[in-house]
Amino acid sequence: MLILASIPSPSSNAIHIGPLQLRAYGVMIALGVLAAVWLTQRRWEQRGGEPDDIARLAMWTVPAGVIGARLYHVITDNQKFRGHWFDVVKIWEGGLGIWGGVALGIVVGVWYARRQGWDVAGLMDAAAPAIPLAQAIGRVGNWFNQELFGRPTNLPWGLEIDVANRPPQYVDSATFHPTFLYEVLWNLLVVALIIWVVPRLLPHLKPGRLMAVYVFLYCVGRLWIELMRSDEANRILGLRVNVWTSTIVGLSALAVVIAGRGGGRSAEPEQAVPPAMASPGSDSSGG
Repeated sequence: MLILASIPSPSSNAIHIGPLQLRAYGVMIALGVLAAVWLTQRRWEQRGGEPDDIARLAMWTVPAGVIGARLYHVITDNQKFRGHWFDVVKIWEGGLGIWGGVALGIVVGVWYARRQGWDVAGLMDAAAPAIPLAQAIGRVGNWFNQELFGRPTNLPWGLEIDVANRPPQYVDSATFHPTFLYEVLWNLLVVALIIWVVPRLLPHLKPGRLMAVYVFLYCVGRLWIELMRSDEANRILGLRVNVWTSTIVGLSALAVVIAGRGGGRSAEPEQAVPPAMASPGSDSSGG
């Protein structure tokens, strides 16, 4: 028996609280940031750090991540902004490239951590599962915007898309692969793997390499999800730019992980799971 006939899309991309109207895309990104800060604080405290360190760090890395993500999107899809460049600042309408966000966020985070004299490798390990947690929550914003869906499908979990938001070649199709949902689920799987599985499979992974594990795992998921997308995108040799990015970045991250196997202390302390994550009754916002 089929549980679903299809997944409906929200009728509005805004959340109304009385007279206040909030863009759902921005709300989900904000919630994702809060969840990421929370998880990183727990893991950083487990390593002997102060939770307030992460709050201060976020004041630098979050704006850097947003700027980097927007720059990547504008550069790789610049044709969308030609003639109306002011739209570059309208991030609430969508258009953030994770590659640019992670890259600039890490660069600024490492710079700030070094200035503070913190354990940079330990900090990267603490933050590794927090980034895909933020991504998982933020992707829900794409659902509200009816964007970044896949090709048409008749599967019972097909996503309903309004005619106005359908690609011209699929205007007669009613339901599409919910690639936003696929990425949400994949990112949550990455969170679980980094926290519970990888430390046991690679107990002697060098400090700091959990970030490379995250990058590799995310790229694996993003690659097959990207191949399902139906929206217009720039291509190189017939493949979407993000397919090339996923492949190149993913293989590079895998090389870093392989080079970091064995020797030295493990990337995770002996107690691999923070108490707040281990308790079945935890109020984790990461689900």
